[in-house]
Amino acid sequence: MRAADFDYELPPELIAQTPASGRDQSRLLVLHRADGSLAHRTFPDLLSYMRAGDLLVLNDSRVIPARLRGRNHASGGEFELLLLEENSVNDWWAMVRPGKRARLDTRIDLVDHAGQTSGVQAIVLDTNEEGHRRLQFAGVADLKAALLELGELPLPHYIKRAAGALHPEDLERYQTVYAEAGGSVAAPTAGLHFTAALLQRIRGLGVGLAQVTLHVGPGTFAPVKADELRDHVMHEERFSVSEETARLVNLARDEQRRVIAIGTTSLRVLESVAAAHDGRLVAGAGRTRIFVHPPYRFRLVDALLTNFHLPRSTLLMLASAFAAPGETRGRELMLNTYAAAIRERYRFFSYGDAMLIL
Repeated sequence: MRAADFDYELPPELIAQTPASGRDQSRLLVLHRADGSLAHRTFPDLLSYMRAGDLLVLNDSRVIPARLRGRNHASGGEFELLLLEENSVNDWWAMVRPGKRARLDTRIDLVDHAGQTSGVQAIVLDTNEEGHRRLQFAGVADLKAALLELGELPLPHYIKRAAGALHPEDLERYQTVYAEAGGSVAAPTAGLHFTAALLQRIRGLGVGLAQVTLHVGPGTFAPVKADELRDHVMHEERFSVSEETARLVNLARDEQRRVIAIGTTSLRVLESVAAAHDGRLVAGAGRTRIFVHPPYRFRLVDALLTNFHLPRSTLLMLASAFAAPGETRGRELMLNTYAAAIRERYRFFSYGDAMLIL
């Protein structure tokens, strides 16, 4: 299949710039795979599609204030840093822009939210094949503890905010209510719609909850640039699965109860591990480059809650695969569903509305 097969036109005004008035006040488009029918609902209606015995699998990764700003210690030129992964205390891999100016041994003075020099400095130690820089931070005992004072939430490029500005609404709403393990540079957005009260109501229906962790990387927003899907190199992301989650998922499968992935990130963890272990979920930590696209056959996941995704993105390709497992017609079905969502004026992307694929 070709990347161009997953293009679509979206009116810019449908890109959600702010979250809904309440977490669970988004709309919910329900796609029934069996007959391709659609239902236009609101997010609390999700409960009417739950059955006793279902198991929801959530990604509990927490978004960190990973975007930093600084100036070249020698020239005063401005840099933007996006933290990617911590190697050890004050030792991180990061994306640095402009990269051509971030040569080895370059010293970058970080600035605070007011644009004032903070006393924290980053020194470029190394560069990898992807062009990322390894940075050693000085002037702070542990950079993680200073991120609230220095960093910004790394909102995706299509959400427009003034550089360096802190928006309290984003600090709360670009984070799930069940986020625990810090490490993501993008939110697992399907989970943003849940409130603690709604999760309690779901439990009251006899539906189980389990958690996995996948730290979302910046590649989640990147379009596929290769002409053919077979030539695309997928970005790598870190994940972990607990013993309890493995037990709950395997038990649900053995008892033929539905496993429902909350978001593409949860699905990628489940399917990555199942692909390596003959359809079973095994506890442990690892890294995944799984690229799910038609005609993928799913091993563990029976239903998917997700948001609306960017054109040519791997996430749209994953949703298309899930719309018709093991077939290629899911692409057409998903694009027709997106066209219906556009006609009905759904809000798209991270702060947008949700879709349930059954």
